[in-house]
Amino acid sequence: MIGNSSSVLWMMAFMFLAGSLVVLLTMVPTAEAGCTEPCVPGSEDIMKPKAHGSSEKPVQENLRWGCDWDTADRISNYNRHYAEYSGYWERTSFLSDVKEQIDSGSTVTFYDSGWKGRPLFSAPRDRTWEDWIKESKNHGWPSFRDNEVNWDYVRVLPDGETVSVDGTHLGHNLPDRKGNRYCINLVSIAGSPMEDCENDSCRI
Repeated sequence: MIGNSSSVLWMMAFMFLAGSLVVLLTMVPTAEAGCTEPCVPGSEDIMKPKAHGSSEKPVQENLRWGCDWDTADRISNYNRHYAEYSGYWERTSFLSDVKEQIDSGSTVTFYDSGWKGRPLFSAPRDRTWEDWIKESKNHGWPSFRDNEVNWDYVRVLPDGETVSVDGTHLGHNLPDRKGNRYCINLVSIAGSPMEDCENDSCRI
């Protein structure tokens, strides 16, 4: 009897712990749950291997704001999880180069560092430069909200990875109490607008 009672107690304890684990797992928010309109979900097919990592070609030469080319190409095309170091964007010439826009309160368009140079983000929108800079500094990387994303060319994968439609790894969606927040590597969005990209070649 004692042995049977002990077995029953162990079984009840196991069932309790298993049930608690299920409850906890259902409470953890998923990236898919965070990708609600206007966020546009994407599939893993976007990042499938191509001629140059996840892209057809290397990142552009002469990236804006003094961003390092090797770092940009590695993070953008040969990486799915890692990022430039926290605060990297503040150590570039970005803030000084966009001082005119900051002073006038106008937005800056951030272009894909990839070879097609598509416009991916425009910021700040519906907030001040002071707000945008403060949030980006607090988190360590340029941070964008839903209305600052160009959803024609940006997709969010099921795990929250944020990418361009051309296969550039940009960063991750890390939702907070305000909603979706796209934590993006500056090296991946330091490109220039490109033209004539129909025949696998582009020009600035």
